Amino acid sequence: MAAPVEAKVKAASAGAFLAGLAVALLNAIVADSSLLGPLPSWAQAPLLALVPAALTWLAGYQARHTVRDHVDPTQG
Repeated sequence: MAAPVEAKVKAASAGAFLAGLAVALLNAIVADSSLLGPLPSWAQAPLLALVPAALTWLAGYQARHTVRDHVDPTQG
């Protein structure tokens, strides 16, 4: 069974997705989208949003977990 994905990885992926979506919207509204011209228009925005999210998830998943000492809150 695979280990669960840490919350920091999920949060980083969500942030990257939102950033990618913002870039895609700006690209569609303001700029020239000739870079993604060969792709159908319906595939351009999801691609711009999903690629950063996937790369961020992969990087976070492959990163080593930081081992932390257990702190007992009952002891001062």
